[in-house]
Amino acid sequence: MTEEINNAIAVLQQGGLILYPTDTVWGIGCDATNAEAVKKVYTLKERADSKALICLVANDFMLEKYIEKVPEVAYDLIDLSEKPVTIIYDNPQGVAPNLIASDNSLAIRVASDKFCQYLINKFNKPIVSTSANISGHPAPRSFAEIEDRVLEGVDYAVNLHRDKKNGHPSSIIKLGTDGTVKVIRK
Repeated sequence: MTEEINNAIAVLQQGGLILYPTDTVWGIGCDATNAEAVKKVYTLKERADSKALICLVANDFMLEKYIEKVPEVAYDLIDLSEKPVTIIYDNPQGVAPNLIASDNSLAIRVASDKFCQYLINKFNKPIVSTSANISGHPAPRSFAEIEDRVLEGVDYAVNLHRDKKNGHPSSIIKLGTDGTVKVIRK
């Protein structure tokens, strides 16, 4: 696993795209603080940059570094959720401007997968995590289902868990700074 992490980090540091297994589905990833890298993700997915992307952090400490004020309820949602939960927060900071939605929010998930945690911890920055598919096409549930266009469009594909069938995309919840909670995707 160490070699795969080092290979992925080398690509991330150069602004490249990786294909990697996450706690939900196979993802396309890049340095979430690098606007040029984020742009490459939108181009590869053929997705309008007005549709926000999710990013992953390794832990609560890293989350607090990139969100101005994390609502207390977020920690309960993260700790008590039975499946991976992505939370949309207001007032992100320190990430690529083209990653931030037009309403000044950002979707972040604290990774629960050990590989993702190690990768993000060692990289020491959040990474983009968007399903490894062209926009509008079904999300692949395994490595074998990833389209050739996506495989050819990334700079590195992590060689772990390729035979594993992944679960489903995460739940998405929007937390307002005013205490409102809205379920976007169950």
